[in-house]
Amino acid sequence: MNAYLACVLALAAGTYAFRLAGPLLHGRVELPARVQELLAVGAVVLLVALLATGALTEGHDFAGWARPIGVLAAGALAWRKAPFAVIVIGAAATTALLRLAGVS
Repeated sequence: MNAYLACVLALAAGTYAFRLAGPLLHGRVELPARVQELLAVGAVVLLVALLATGALTEGHDFAGWARPIGVLAAGALAWRKAPFAVIVIGAAATTALLRLAGVS
């Protein structure tokens, strides 16, 4: 068996186990309110970190100013509760127009 295939299968089994644990343990485990609050904050922190690395980097280098400004435009549209399609198209259009204007 290829080592890569073994790793993929192990990760798939672990992911399935995590997804299965939720419904199986739903009524059996009570988490304190403070733990639930910390988990919610932790999830937000992870999403912000993913957003920052995706918006600011390309490979090992800075992605340029057009992409972060496009992400800010998407954030502004989401803040105003625009539909998802409008948010995506607005971010893409903002980034494209900035790159067309010469902003990398």
